[in-house]
Amino acid sequence: MQNDIDSRIIRTKEAIRQALMELIEEKGFEAITVKDITTRADINRGTFYVHYENKHDLMEECQNEIMQGMSQIAKQKLQNVVLKNSDNSKPNKPSPAVTIFEYLDENRVMMRALLGPKGDVSFQTALRDFLWETLFDDKEHTFFKKENLLVPEEYLASYIAFAHIGVIQQWLENGCTETPKEMAQILSTINMHGPFVAAGLIN
Repeated sequence: MQNDIDSRIIRTKEAIRQALMELIEEKGFEAITVKDITTRADINRGTFYVHYENKHDLMEECQNEIMQGMSQIAKQKLQNVVLKNSDNSKPNKPSPAVTIFEYLDENRVMMRALLGPKGDVSFQTALRDFLWETLFDDKEHTFFKKENLLVPEEYLASYIAFAHIGVIQQWLENGCTETPKEMAQILSTINMHGPFVAAGLIN
C-alpha cells in the first residue's frame, strides 16, 4: 500500500515538473501561474499545494536537484570537468567532461527550460557559483593554484563559467545532436588550445 502511495506521489511530481518545463519554454517562468501548471499536469490546485507552496518553491526544487547532481559528480573527484576530457591511463573510464555531458543529456528537458531564453537567470548564477566553488574554493581538491594565476581569479572564473554555460546552451538549443563524448572533445579543443586556434586564426 505504501509503495502505491509513493508511486503516485512520484508520478504526480513528475507531471508537475514536466508541465513547468513545457510552460517555461512556451511563455517564460514569470508569466506562468499555478493554474497553468495544474491544468497542464491535469491535477487540481489542492494536489499542487500538497507538494509545493508556489511556483517559486517548485522551481527551487528543480534547480536544487540539478545542482545536487552536479555537486555529486564533483565530489567523485571530477573537479577538473571543464578542462580534461580524457584519461589515457584508463581508456574504458568515461572522462569527467563526458560524465557531466551525460548527466546534462539525461536531464536535457529540464536543462533546456532552465537555461533557455525564457528560463530563470538565477540558475545561470547558481551554475557560475558551482564552477567557482569547484575550481577555486574546494579546499580538498582545488584545481587552480591561486599563486599561479596570471589574471584575477574572479575574472578567470567568470570567463570559464559563462563560456561553458554558453556552449551547454548552444548544445541544448541544437537538440543535443552531438554525443556527450563529442561535446567533451569540442570543449577540450577550445580549452586546451584556445578559441583563436579553434577558429583556425592561429596555427
